Amino acid sequence: MAASLSLLPPRPEPNAMADLQDEPHTDYAAHSAYTADTVPAGPGSTGAGDPAAPVTGSALERAVALLSEHPVTDGHNTLVWTLRQSPYHDIDTPDSGVDTDIPRLRAGGVGAQFWSLLPHEDGTADQVLSDTLDQIDMALALMRRYPDGLCLALTADDMADARNRGRIASFLGPVPGRTLTGSLGALRAFHALGVRILAPAGAPWARDELTPFGHEVVKEMNRLGMLVDLTGCSPEVACQLAGASKASVIVSHTAAAALKPHPGNVTDEVLLALRAAQGLAMVTFDAAQTGDSLHAVADHVEHVRAVAGPDCVGLGATFGTEPGVPRPAGLTDPSGYPRLVAELLERGWSETDLALLTWGNAQRVLRDAEFTARAAQHRRPA
Repeated sequence: MAASLSLLPPRPEPNAMADLQDEPHTDYAAHSAYTADTVPAGPGSTGAGDPAAPVTGSALERAVALLSEHPVTDGHNTLVWTLRQSPYHDIDTPDSGVDTDIPRLRAGGVGAQFWSLLPHEDGTADQVLSDTLDQIDMALALMRRYPDGLCLALTADDMADARNRGRIASFLGPVPGRTLTGSLGALRAFHALGVRILAPAGAPWARDELTPFGHEVVKEMNRLGMLVDLTGCSPEVACQLAGASKASVIVSHTAAAALKPHPGNVTDEVLLALRAAQGLAMVTFDAAQTGDSLHAVADHVEHVRAVAGPDCVGLGATFGTEPGVPRPAGLTDPSGYPRLVAELLERGWSETDLALLTWGNAQRVLRDAEFTARAAQHRRPA
């Protein structure tokens, strides 16, 4: 781990009126707004060779206006891992070497980002833990390096406050559940470092079934206010986790298995379990999971909404890579979000449901986790 970077997370600035956050600060609208004529044309954007999505200018203008008030909360971005391998990118300016930078996040109307801290390689529990700590270190260094663009968020109030100050709220996680090997100490340490999401997939305690220790992990996550990310879990284990958690659970990046069979896509059974648990399935822009067109992604978003309900669908594009990862045309970097929203508008989505998709549902599950944590911490043993 780099010795020069502190693992202590910077404290977010206090927000004195966190519950009065529905009106975004004009700074955010200024940072994120663009028109149909000013969609960035750069590597990975529609102007860089992808066919433009067939939406009308008025639909795109409505999408931009909606995102200025209800920006996207993106559930999964792997930029932290990418920057560990190629640390010379400057994400404060358009960077052709990666698909994510602050200008394109702003252009796409992204107001909150979950930064994945999952390692891309197998290893022993100790190796995975060390690698995860290195990624936490890198993520915190990233926020210190770009304080005008990124802001560490620990709560739903921080998320709203960052938006109102023209920053992109940055949540740490998911981290891998396989770092927890019979002890909850690592979980509490992750929380102390600012992590708010953990993915059990691959952990011995959530591989074939949720073991007694797995139930203890979920209980402690509920007490701490951390989100359980079901991504990669088998349908059986995903349903067990959703049932065991007293707080809402998420799937940070997925698509509908009913439309495209893929190991990372959730079945309708899991979507119904999310609906019952008031959880959140966040649809990816990985072409292998969705198909290679904007229309295919919209189909997955609509299927998730139809099965799980409008309160349980969100977006988790899985950007944050270097060139070469297949993406749906028109959705090859974060600046493409308004095109998807425009497509959904043309399909008849109400602005209320779109506001839930982009911002409201993610904020709700974060608040639910915090409420559950407060209730657990105030409960006295019988």
